Amino acid sequence: MMTHLTPLPAANYPKRVRNELRFRTLQVLSNQRIAGNFQRVVLGGAELAGFASAGFDDHIKLFFPQPGVAFAPPTVSDDGIVWPEGVRPQARDYTPLYDALRNELTIDFYIHEAGVASDWAREAQPGDSLTIGGPRGSLVVPENYHWQLYVCDETGMPALLRRLAALSTLSTPVEVTAFIAVHDETSKHYFDHLNLRGVTLHWFVGEQREQIAERLQQLTVPEKDYFLWLTGEGETVLGYGSYFEKRHIDPQLLRTVAYWHNK
Repeated sequence: MMTHLTPLPAANYPKRVRNELRFRTLQVLSNQRIAGNFQRVVLGGAELAGFASAGFDDHIKLFFPQPGVAFAPPTVSDDGIVWPEGVRPQARDYTPLYDALRNELTIDFYIHEAGVASDWAREAQPGDSLTIGGPRGSLVVPENYHWQLYVCDETGMPALLRRLAALSTLSTPVEVTAFIAVHDETSKHYFDHLNLRGVTLHWFVGEQREQIAERLQQLTVPEKDYFLWLTGEGETVLGYGSYFEKRHIDPQLLRTVAYWHNK
């Protein structure tokens, strides 16, 4: 285990950037089921022009319209976000997968039995509209850390997909370890199309938080040139993070993000 800290130069720390906050109403271009319970919805339209997302785990707001209820997106003024009168639709955060060459925005939904996002994703048809907001800001994480650890469940897999796709293009391979908790075996196919050179995926099927926690506590983290990304259910992520905080990991190289919370 690590006993002392040799921090990376500040220039190689993740950096935050601000984006112009915009709300865009886009159109569904296609909708298909992929990798078990993942539903892939591709969005496009003129309002997507200028979209920017520099961080692999950026999130945008999706506003799900209620049937038969008109929705006017908010506007952005010097005083902040201004909402029009009327019913506001329910919103959820999702990872944007943006293809700048095609000017298309892909959202991968992990489908649950019920929920406003899952219900919409299952029924969305080409031509349907969806309003999005953001991303308001991005955390730009350098890609060339020699040793990298990623922990997530299905909610974090789109962000991990985005990260692994970027890492696969590096001229100098890096060492990547990922612990991924899924509810069923079919989710493993989500990364099938990627070049996973230098990447080791450890899958945990079913409720295996304790097994993941045990593996994390056994990991040896290098003294320098590393990055750790821990996501999932809020309390679980806090627990995972505490294992590394006790080892004096540089806090700027440890990112813990709650993607959802038990109610």
